Amino acid sequence: MRAPAPAFAPNDGVIDAATAALGGKLRSPVEAVGEVALHVERDSLVETMVALRDTPGLEYQQLMEIAGVDYPDRGVERFEVVYCLLSVTRNHRLRVHVQTDDVHPVPSVTGLWPVAGWLEREVYDMFGVLFDGNPDLRRILTDYGFRGHPFRKDFPLTGYLEMRYSEAAKRVVYEPVSLAQDFRTFDFLSPWEGAEYVLPGDEKAPPAPGALPEAKGAPTPLKADTIQKADAAQTPQKGTVHPGSGYGVSTDSTRDTGAGKDQPGNQPQEKPRDPDVVTSKGEGQNQ
Repeated sequence: MRAPAPAFAPNDGVIDAATAALGGKLRSPVEAVGEVALHVERDSLVETMVALRDTPGLEYQQLMEIAGVDYPDRGVERFEVVYCLLSVTRNHRLRVHVQTDDVHPVPSVTGLWPVAGWLEREVYDMFGVLFDGNPDLRRILTDYGFRGHPFRKDFPLTGYLEMRYSEAAKRVVYEPVSLAQDFRTFDFLSPWEGAEYVLPGDEKAPPAPGALPEAKGAPTPLKADTIQKADAAQTPQKGTVHPGSGYGVSTDSTRDTGAGKDQPGNQPQEKPRDPDVVTSKGEGQNQ
């Protein structure tokens, strides 16, 4: 049986109701991809949230998430703090956006929703956005002494420090980042859609009609026919290599190989005798 309420309420009348309730606090409302976003003034954020929570017809009771976005090309107020609200009674979601930088703090909404304490700490840790009124504004995701804010677009991908356990010091140590190898470049070509080389193991397959791969394994200046000739020259011929070749020192001596003997090796007289074993007639380990 389907629920009597729809999966989500439509956006009809939401922008008009928010515009009437917020007035000059609202910079610009935007409706896109089925969602409503309200860009509001930073200094009046708390009053805006109270109006969105308590105004009949809006009634966004729950704060679901606080996220940060970095737009470094803006120059001024490069960060946006996004508040995701939910109306339980109306079954509708709304986003509230405020712009700021790393100097001017955003008013904290912990007085309205205590859950905002940890959410604001996450935005501070990842982006460096300050919140005025948060009683415990400190890092929450990164380690002690971490430098920078990882979600900023200008933060290096490798970071500044790496952490490892030192057997010599018997503790975790921090060191400058040292990459084991340089970044590799890839052609991102599918070998089934026109790559100019042969994958290892596919060199025996016949080439596609009208196309000759240029290399074997990885791109190389050698041609495929040259590599195949080199492989053929290195392939040993049958009958010229001793069976023991590759496993130890090979030899052609009949004393070692047993060639020319009727029963080379494993003769009764060659077996060691154990004086403690009493054998029966015609059988036993020493017969």
